[in-house]
Amino acid sequence: MAQDNAAFSPVSEEPPRRRGRQRYVEKDGRCNVQQGNVRETYRYLTDLFTTLVDLQWRLSLLFFVLAYALTWLFFGAIWWLIAYGRGDLEHLEDTAWTPCVNNLNGFVAAFLFSIETETTIGYGHRVITDQCPEGIVLLLLQAILGSMVNAFMVGCMFVKISQPNKRAATLVFSSHAVVSLRDGRLCLMFRVGDLRSSHIVEASIRAKLIRSRQTLEGEFIPLHQTDLSVGFDTGDDRLFLVSPLVISHEIDAASPFWEASRRALERDDFEIVVILEGMVEATGMTCQARSSYLVDEVLWGHRFTSVLTLEDGFYEVDYASFHETFEVPTPSCSARELAEAAARLDAHLYWSIPSRLDEKVEEEGAGEGAGGGDGADKEQNGCLPPPESESKV
Repeated sequence: MAQDNAAFSPVSEEPPRRRGRQRYVEKDGRCNVQQGNVRETYRYLTDLFTTLVDLQWRLSLLFFVLAYALTWLFFGAIWWLIAYGRGDLEHLEDTAWTPCVNNLNGFVAAFLFSIETETTIGYGHRVITDQCPEGIVLLLLQAILGSMVNAFMVGCMFVKISQPNKRAATLVFSSHAVVSLRDGRLCLMFRVGDLRSSHIVEASIRAKLIRSRQTLEGEFIPLHQTDLSVGFDTGDDRLFLVSPLVISHEIDAASPFWEASRRALERDDFEIVVILEGMVEATGMTCQARSSYLVDEVLWGHRFTSVLTLEDGFYEVDYASFHETFEVPTPSCSARELAEAAARLDAHLYWSIPSRLDEKVEEEGAGEGAGGGDGADKEQNGCLPPPESESKV
């Protein structure tokens, strides 16, 4: 029984920390990828609206100001050229002369008249006359183009302001992922929560395993993406995110972690990217929040601390414990070995028929008595079912 408990006892030593691992997705959801040597830059101009929306705020505001200022200057210069070409500037004091625009006596006045025309202010001091057909045509043209500039720029600013990027800041992920037993099966789990009272509608969760691999033909695929099932077949990936939820990936035969033991997981090099999507209840716009977990951020033999308590007439969520975990008895073998051991136990052959796994455990026990610390180190590979007393608890 002591060996049984030892096989399930969490190891106090922390896994060795590796350096130099570059994240594919940062913890705050920012994708750590930069586009380089893009020669066909004209493609950005074919979708100018999206390009302007994606600009940084200071550049968007600069473009917003320049769009209006240059438009006013351009039409102001044309109004001044019309007045100069018709000789209005030479007959400022001639009351018998009918100018194109009354009280337009220079470029500054033409610029102010351009602003009044495009913004439809109409102070009344400068006004176009009916003796200037070219001015009438220019007035119509500026009114139409001015409306187009207004629609384009106001649309860009509205979309940029209403982007749900900041909504994702109130969708939180646990700082660590954990591996422990759930209903007798090893599961990889992480926790998500929503800090706002307005909820995410039609929320769904996805998980991707990012790991480089080499094919049988020798092709090296960097940052290969593999889906981690979080309940797509059963609908568990559709979340009702009112309170924090623990998302579980069952490590079964279809999982890339099927043959990964605790030691193998600690020596592996991968990144798990989790993606939460849904519609913002207040605006109806789609929101996406992302985070990631490196190997060092996956805790084997841990479980999340409960954050939900029942108060007088309501449930209360304690986000102070949102990232907290605690150790639980967890076998250190792989899920495949655990399933094989469970199958032998169900067939009543676990204690009666020796197997390679049983012989390995016995050899490790013998090595512990003979070799001291070396046997204790090997004991981490034990894959025994939980003691009956502990399983009931």
